[in-house]
Amino acid sequence: MAEFKEISPNASATEKLANWWNNRFPTAGGAYRTHMSEYYAPKNFNFWYFFGSLALLVLVIQIVTGIFLTMNYKPDAAVAFASVEYIMRDVPWGWLIRYMHSTGASAFFVVVYLHMFRALIYGSHRKPRELVWIFGCAIFLVLMAEAFMGYLLPWGQMSYWGAQVIVNLFSAIPFVGPDIALLIRGDYVVSDATLNRFFAFHVIAVPLVLLGLVVAHIFALHDVGSNNPDGIEIKGPDAERDANGHPVDGIPFHPYYSVHDVLGIAVFLLVFTAIIFFAPELGGYFLEYNNFIPADPLKTPAHIAPVWYFTPFYSMLRAITNEMMVVLSLILVLSVGFVLLKTRASTMTKGALVVLTFAFLWMFNAFGFTGVEFLQGIDAKFWGVVVMIGSVLILFFLPWLDKSPVKSIRYRPGWHKWVLAVFVVDFLVLAYLGVQPPSPIGERVSQLGTLFYFGFFLLMPWWSQLGEFKTVPRRVTFAPH
Repeated sequence: MAEFKEISPNASATEKLANWWNNRFPTAGGAYRTHMSEYYAPKNFNFWYFFGSLALLVLVIQIVTGIFLTMNYKPDAAVAFASVEYIMRDVPWGWLIRYMHSTGASAFFVVVYLHMFRALIYGSHRKPRELVWIFGCAIFLVLMAEAFMGYLLPWGQMSYWGAQVIVNLFSAIPFVGPDIALLIRGDYVVSDATLNRFFAFHVIAVPLVLLGLVVAHIFALHDVGSNNPDGIEIKGPDAERDANGHPVDGIPFHPYYSVHDVLGIAVFLLVFTAIIFFAPELGGYFLEYNNFIPADPLKTPAHIAPVWYFTPFYSMLRAITNEMMVVLSLILVLSVGFVLLKTRASTMTKGALVVLTFAFLWMFNAFGFTGVEFLQGIDAKFWGVVVMIGSVLILFFLPWLDKSPVKSIRYRPGWHKWVLAVFVVDFLVLAYLGVQPPSPIGERVSQLGTLFYFGFFLLMPWWSQLGEFKTVPRRVTFAPH
């Protein structure tokens, strides 16, 4: 049992209340000191460091608005669309809650994408923060699942047919695919059973996993310390410390950064509310116009596309055709040949690599690009699903793919910035193509974009070490303002 601390009888009422609380709940005070008042963060944080706290803010907005929406929403295929209309038209301030939730979904992905980009430019995924990055990627993956399941709930045309297309992709998995798709839907088509399952996962199961990962992400970050724009470890064994043992290049998170983040929150809320009040659909990107039409299983929309934050990965899925499989086969053969010539691996390792290569080529051949089918009923769509899933999973391996001797883009060769800039443009182009109807030109561009996307990561162990790197200073660069 913890020992109670005494306080002067002449102390103020506030001090007495704080002492009473700390004596009975010391864990709360310890958590506050560990993660706020005594957590030292680098003093050179810049604009890019707003997005971590903004992601937490949007998560709170989504949870609170989601609770209020469930009070009037009915997860029944017969009345789901009508219940959303009831919320929008008859529930006091229901339209505001619904628009906050729908806009918050897009805002969540905007903030998370920018947060991940910050990590990419400053090397926040590098040692000793590999686990922080892995938790962050897991959050991104779970967030995609949460958004996908929530997208079905309004039971509009695009919700229904988007879910139909995405769930049917699982049926392309050999042997077990149809059973997996049936398990997800709970029926042979997207129906009332699907809506109930998605509602339960969206409201209860997935948010619990998401909250657990967020807590793990923050705890892991505070255990190893935050990165900074210089990529210098302010708490490392060689870092300078003051007489109290605190890093001289750090400042307490509270009150300095907790107050500093208010600026980012204020600007974000201005933009957020402007979109809610003046453009909640944002030209059909945040809320598609087809989703204002009740779901009709007998009438397929002319063009089915996912929400904008899924479209880069959807473009990669559509890019995988039989012709693309030929290109990928050639790239695989050339890559394996390069590895065999340039590495000093053992004969057994090289032999295993050759065997795996022939196995993959046989599988590619089995999917019919030469007209020879060893396995019936399987086509390039399966590899499209593999590429789409792989485009997300490859992010988990980024800490080990990046071999640069420095962390921050500030001290890398100038052309590294151009490689990163082209990657961002490529990602945006893929996102744009994902909302457009299929076309021959769009298909070719998305195929090139897919190759560059994976080339950026798979070739990173090679290109990230090239060039002349600048000398990293011993202490962080900081200009008071």
